[in-house]
Formats: sequence, C-alpha cells, structure tokens
Amino acid sequence: MFENRTPPGIILGGFGLAAIAGMVNAVGFLGAYHQAFSHLSGTATHFAADLAQGHATRAALAGLLLISFLLGATTSGLIIRDSHLQPGRRYGVALVIEGLILFAAVPLLQRHLMLGGALAAAACGLQNAMATTYSGAIVRTTHVTGIVTDLGLALSHRLRRSPGRAGRTRLLAALLAGFLVGGSIGASLFDVLNYRTLWVPATVTIVAGCTHVVMRQFKFV
Repeated sequence: MFENRTPPGIILGGFGLAAIAGMVNAVGFLGAYHQAFSHLSGTATHFAADLAQGHATRAALAGLLLISFLLGATTSGLIIRDSHLQPGRRYGVALVIEGLILFAAVPLLQRHLMLGGALAAAACGLQNAMATTYSGAIVRTTHVTGIVTDLGLALSHRLRRSPGRAGRTRLLAALLAGFLVGGSIGASLFDVLNYRTLWVPATVTIVAGCTHVVMRQFKFV
C-alpha cells in the first residue's frame, strides 16, 4: 500500500516545503497587514467582510492576495504540467522561481506596498500547486486544514482498528510539523530581520531548485 511505501525523501521534502510556507506566513501575520500569505480561507473572509463593511483598501488587499495566489498556482501548472508528484518533473524550475519571487517581495514589503504581499502570496500559490497529489494522497504544503482533517481520519481508523495507514500518517505529520516549525523560526527571525526574514525561505528554495535541476540534468531524478 502507498501508506507503507512513502519514500523518506518525500516526507523530508514535504517537511521542508511546509516549513518554508510557515516562515512566509509568519511574516504575513507579523507584518504591517497582519494577513496570511500561504492560505486563503481567512483572506476570503476578510475580502467578503471588508467589502460588505465598505473598507475598500482592506478589501483590495485581500482580493489582491486571492488573485495572486491563483496566478502563482497557474504558473506552477504551466511549468510542471501535471497534478501528480512524479520523478523528473520540473520542480526545480518552480522552486527557483518561487525563491526569486520571495526575494522580490522583500523591498516592496519594507516600503509597505501591497504588491509585496501579492508576490509572497503568488510564491505560496506556486508552491502549493507543485504537487497536488502523491499516490492518491492530497499533498498541500502551505496550509494545515486538510492536513489536520486527514490526521483526524487516520486517528479514526486507528480507533476503529481499521487497516493502518502509517506511511500516509507520517507524511501528514511531517507536513504539520514542518509548518509549525517554520512558523516558529519565521516569528523568531522577524524580531531581528523584519521582512528580510523572507531571504531565508527564498535562499532555501533557490538552492533546492538548482540542486534538483542539476540532478535532473544528470538523470538522478
């Protein structure tokens, strides 16, 4: 079964990507706009509520984040051209682009320009769409609602003593842990680096992306 064959590299990669999203999201919450960059449920609620209450500027920011996340996901789909995690796909290119977008977001956020938040959201959308499924399991690396839901279902299987899904549970736990660890690191770094905290996930994604491109070139993946 898939659950018992999840490669360690997939689990480690999922942890790392979720940690990156956690760092980016911490910057969003601690920055001037106090907005999530890596997921959209709260953003959509902000947009609807602010629009209804006549807060045009705040509604515009939320709407811009929604559109930017969508454009990031669209870009990912154009680059990778598949919704399933498969060896040899152009994940490295997507990661490098994500890192460059995050670097570009920093000076704009430092000047409190909404475009900076839009770029950060686009980077998260790009990452989240990189691999939407792996062997039938939904893989989301920028938010935790689905992860916690799936973990709850896995717990119900254990309580009912149904056949185990150990591998899938490990992957989900790694994603949740990565997001929490990344959020903690991002919050700690924000006290020192402010928006320059995004340099960390930007650097990590570019290095990881370049590594993947080289490995793909030499047929290692």
